Amino acid sequence: MDAARGIVQDAFIMLWDKRESMDMARNPKSYLTTTIYTRSLNYLRDNKKFDKNIIEFEELVDSGSQSADSALLGKELKAKIDEAINELPEKCREVFLLSRSENMKYQQIADTLQISVKTVEAQMSKALAHLRSRLGPYLPVLLLMQWGFQELFRFFNN
Repeated sequence: MDAARGIVQDAFIMLWDKRESMDMARNPKSYLTTTIYTRSLNYLRDNKKFDKNIIEFEELVDSGSQSADSALLGKELKAKIDEAINELPEKCREVFLLSRSENMKYQQIADTLQISVKTVEAQMSKALAHLRSRLGPYLPVLLLMQWGFQELFRFFNN
């Protein structure tokens, strides 16, 4: 997480240093997204944390003329997430979707499905472990970008 913060901080410093020469109407969000994305991939490469899933992610972002942020929010990434969710066993998927899509608390899920709260906890743990395993290679870049966007909005709203 320290590396992520460092990368995002460097991107903001670069933006600040270039504020005079940059046309702020040009979309600083896109500039930060691209900078953070590139620096994240460089970090992963330099630290030997680069595997075929990151290469797939890079190809996904580079495909077409979409910017990195719109590609992340695009159909391809959603399809990867949906695919990982659909791989879950039926009961596990049902518990996960009630929690994450319907924002139900564990007790509500237990009552709805007539199972114990401990079973809900176990199913959620299983679901999250599976999703981390399947989507793990995408998380560093997603976290960097998410954290970067939050900082960006704070920066421009002050």
